[in-house]
Amino acid sequence: MGIKNIIIGLCLGIYTFCGCSNEPLQPIRSGEIWPDNNGEHINAHGGGVMYHDGTYYWFGENKCDTTSSAMVGVMCYSSRNLTDWKNEGVALSVVDNDSSDIARGCILERPKVIYNAKTGKFVMWFHLELKGKGYAAARAGVAVSDTPAGPYRFIRSGRVNAGKLPVNMDGQAVAVLDTLNAKNYEKWWTPEWTDAVNKGLIVKRDLDGGQMSRDMTLYVDEDGKAYHIYSSEENLTLQIAELSDDYLHTGNYVRVAPAGHNEAPAIFKKDGTYWMITSGCTGWAPNEARMFSSSSIFGPWSQHPNPCVGPKSELTFGGQSTYILKVEGKKDAFIFMADIWRPEHPSDARYIWLPVQFKEGIPYVEWMDNWTLDFFQ
Repeated sequence: MGIKNIIIGLCLGIYTFCGCSNEPLQPIRSGEIWPDNNGEHINAHGGGVMYHDGTYYWFGENKCDTTSSAMVGVMCYSSRNLTDWKNEGVALSVVDNDSSDIARGCILERPKVIYNAKTGKFVMWFHLELKGKGYAAARAGVAVSDTPAGPYRFIRSGRVNAGKLPVNMDGQAVAVLDTLNAKNYEKWWTPEWTDAVNKGLIVKRDLDGGQMSRDMTLYVDEDGKAYHIYSSEENLTLQIAELSDDYLHTGNYVRVAPAGHNEAPAIFKKDGTYWMITSGCTGWAPNEARMFSSSSIFGPWSQHPNPCVGPKSELTFGGQSTYILKVEGKKDAFIFMADIWRPEHPSDARYIWLPVQFKEGIPYVEWMDNWTLDFFQ
């Protein structure tokens, strides 16, 4: 082979490796069937996307036709362009052992995966409820893998930050905490009870056994520091917990929007400001999105109006937030990801992916029937 042909061959190889092509960009159509490489609807609900070495990996809940319980586990799909997805199979399998935390039939939700550059491991966190126990356990589960698509090895599950008080609870707040007696607030949803929750009633209740952790996401900051963000305190308060160098909990965490009733957190950072979109707590039914911002991930956080714009914006377009994806190689390019839940036929749940836009520095998400990635310049 001549030197010219060698150079051409190398260039074509690089071109193919980069995922470049002359084919037009495929449109993203929220709410429709999204086929994978096998022609089957992508089954990765409540998920998140990790970018690693030129490939995006989408992890999510495998939903069956008749139940939202975990009968399979966490699925993984891969893509070089965010529109063509290859089914990589089950990243974390449930097991046929009822003594296991991840027994088939448990509730396993909101899986997120991040890469730990210091350890070379891929770390998955997820919300876990024990089989047959409803939503009483409120645990966080963790699994690890040497490769992005898995298989992942389950490590453990449990409540988080046992014996630790929030770092944004000062001495005066701790003194107030000492005065709260659960016997005085046995009737929920009263103004007095809500005020006590705001002051830390449930933090105190769960102090010894660990804080509740349900709907969740993960975030890796520019310095490599990772955070676990989850709905806690009976889904009434968000908590943001620092992870250690091996991406396990350090015991440092803060409360965000106490007694505000937020779940489904999704977070990103632009120009030094952290933005977080959440939902209210209305079960499988959609509601109006909320948005918060802070110059520090540990707060204080300020609430903003609903960021959604367009038809059904008051119901988050019929969906619920799950993740905000940064598009690699594009400046200030973020995709808002949400799920349109269909509890009567869970496997038919649909996806909403919309570009995050900005007006005077404030994010907003506008409905589009279809759009392509060239929306981002």
